[in-house]
Amino acid sequence: MEPSSLGEVMEVTREFYKLPLKQKYSNFVDGKEFRMDWCDRFYLVVEPESQRIYTLWPTQPPSFRDILSKYPVRCREITNLVLKNLAKLLNLDREYFVNMLDENAMTHARFNYYPHCPKPDQVFGLKPHSDATVFTIVFVDDSVSGLQLQKNGVWYNVPIVPNALLVNMGDVMEIMSNGLFKSPVHRVVTNAEKERLSLVMFYMMDPEREIEPVPELVDEKNLRRYMKIKTKDYIAEIFKTFARGTLSIDTVKI
Repeated sequence: MEPSSLGEVMEVTREFYKLPLKQKYSNFVDGKEFRMDWCDRFYLVVEPESQRIYTLWPTQPPSFRDILSKYPVRCREITNLVLKNLAKLLNLDREYFVNMLDENAMTHARFNYYPHCPKPDQVFGLKPHSDATVFTIVFVDDSVSGLQLQKNGVWYNVPIVPNALLVNMGDVMEIMSNGLFKSPVHRVVTNAEKERLSLVMFYMMDPEREIEPVPELVDEKNLRRYMKIKTKDYIAEIFKTFARGTLSIDTVKI
């Protein structure tokens, strides 16, 4: 994706969060279990287009709607390319995973604003979790770091690469690959001096579609490691586990 296009996306996100409070939506959380993160979040459904509720789309800044309408198209191209190559790695039909994102698949955009935090050692920007998605594409502010990945119990900073997109494997791919691919646990830490912005695209299957290991990847030597579950039920589960600080992927492991 061209750096100029990415620059427009980040700039319109920045302009949105500079608007007065009454012109943008606040982040409300329902439930006593939820530990509030140091982050202002704004969600929109962007695909399928028939599911867009334009009355919820900001009218300011003026370029917001036009830019956000174009950006998911380019991200979908990247997602499809990666999915085709992952299917090839597993000796599956190249369209196998692409076909999961059919006309009923859902894509959500989440705009994140992390203000500078006076006590960064006491609160997360976003607490540890994995994504209940097929794929997640993250465009991060290249002026300040904050995203971290966990490996073997150790947290590592994700390096800042200007004008780059981070493609993150989701829980759905871990389940369907029967554990051959891993959905990384990640978090966002806060910064005492600088604010941080990001735009995240969540690619999810049709809510009524079932998630389970691909039959070709299960045999006597490679036993089934995950239970079957509907997409909508798994999404509901991740909200519960996120509030508790646990991982939803653990609820479907055999």
